[in-house]
Amino acid sequence: MASASRDVYAQRVDSGDWESITEEVNDYGGALLPQLLTPEEAEEIRGLYDSGEMFRQTVNMGRVRFGEGQYKYFHAPYPEPIERLKQALYPRLLPIARDWWGKLGREAIWPDTLDEWLEKCHRAGQDKSTAILLKYGAKDWNALHRDLYGDLVFPLQVVINLNNPGVDHTGGEFLLLEQRPRAQSRGTAFLLPQGHGYVFTTRDRPVESKRGWSAAPVRHGVSAIRSGERFTLALVFHDAA
Repeated sequence: MASASRDVYAQRVDSGDWESITEEVNDYGGALLPQLLTPEEAEEIRGLYDSGEMFRQTVNMGRVRFGEGQYKYFHAPYPEPIERLKQALYPRLLPIARDWWGKLGREAIWPDTLDEWLEKCHRAGQDKSTAILLKYGAKDWNALHRDLYGDLVFPLQVVINLNNPGVDHTGGEFLLLEQRPRAQSRGTAFLLPQGHGYVFTTRDRPVESKRGWSAAPVRHGVSAIRSGERFTLALVFHDAA
């Protein structure tokens, strides 16, 4: 039986109004989640950034033309808050993913549990961990992109702001850009409260038109940090090749 400390992450995920979250994701491609981490837990995760043994790879975004800033991929197994949140979020996101693929006439390939899905990724050669800790300073930003990593993709992912916007940093809004079928692209921007999650489209999502359902590609990024420092925890639900 899980301990109380482990149950708390699932309780936080379950505290969300998932009917409203699902409706918002369906309408806009993203939705705010409840507070998943306390300020103290957010500070603890930020403090891991300089712990070299926790990470398998460091990426300088400017060097690879992804924007400006730096991020690191965690080694698996993950620290408890990260692992427990991924385990709690997956079954909540799974019905949305299956519904989307059904509307698009695609086969929904994701099993009932995250462990089964990751095992499927590993058998296909996608066995590198994908939880990310990102660090932005003044004038840093993240270019619009999609976190695909291989042929097997889960269509939703989650980010958590580990800082207090307006206090620790200004700017740094989370950005979504959706290519609407036969129409102009639509952008949204959202400033995430500290510790709250934001669930959003990984690759594409169904958009209804007169001709039925079409796949609308979506990219995400972060606007320029005006001042201060911003750390983000990114939870991707497929592993990398």
